[in-house]
Amino acid sequence: MTHKATGPQAKTRSLFSRKNRERTSVNKMIEEFKIGSKVLIKIDPSIQKGRPFRRFYGKSGVVTGRRGNSYIVKIKDGDKEKEVISLPAHLRSI
Repeated sequence: MTHKATGPQAKTRSLFSRKNRERTSVNKMIEEFKIGSKVLIKIDPSIQKGRPFRRFYGKSGVVTGRRGNSYIVKIKDGDKEKEVISLPAHLRSI
């Protein structure tokens, strides 16, 4: 018998997949965002470090600060406001 996977990447086969030719450039990994700018959370599957939880994929929010190389993004999840900490490789400016 096998057991069902329950880790942070469970049920993400199609969500985190990319086309064969898609590559991550260095410019995306070191992109700078200003505090107060709007960003979209689009997870890059080739970079595992600094990845937000899969629930926040496709959500948009506002950059509220920095924590090391990462950015703190405030998003709305249902009725609650949450803060997501993510590397710039997983963020796109709107």
